[in-house]
Amino acid sequence: MHLSFTYNKPKVIQALRYHFVQSPEIRILLILVNVFAILAAALFYTKKIRPEPFLLGSVIWMALMATFWYFLPNSIYNKSATFKDSFIIYFNADAVVLENERGEVRWDWNKFSKFFESPHFFHFYFDAKSFFLVPKENMGEEFKHELRGVLREKIKG
Repeated sequence: MHLSFTYNKPKVIQALRYHFVQSPEIRILLILVNVFAILAAALFYTKKIRPEPFLLGSVIWMALMATFWYFLPNSIYNKSATFKDSFIIYFNADAVVLENERGEVRWDWNKFSKFFESPHFFHFYFDAKSFFLVPKENMGEEFKHELRGVLREKIKG
């Protein structure tokens, strides 16, 4: 199985957002900040606290959302030359081979720790922070179905 692809910036930005939200520490942080903001809003509404804690919770919440929704994804996209290249990826029985005009790289299936699927991409993880995105744009439904089967069989994570 093989696939030719390039990256679409808005879809990559959305995939990077999924990556951040999938991280357990970021999920916990977002939940705690939301609980603090809701609790501060309720206490402010009942006049149990002054407006400062409510405003602090709101500012922290807005800063986190802006960071994870805009700044980090755009920063990573702009710093990475990978998203501006064209690729051909091969899914073989023993490895994944990625090539472009500058060369190729081969990853044995055991190099991947996990994978997950977002609306526009398959996310291949080497570890908690290192991953590679494969767009689903040029894939037919049959190709996606076959690839899901291969991924479930080959990546144990």
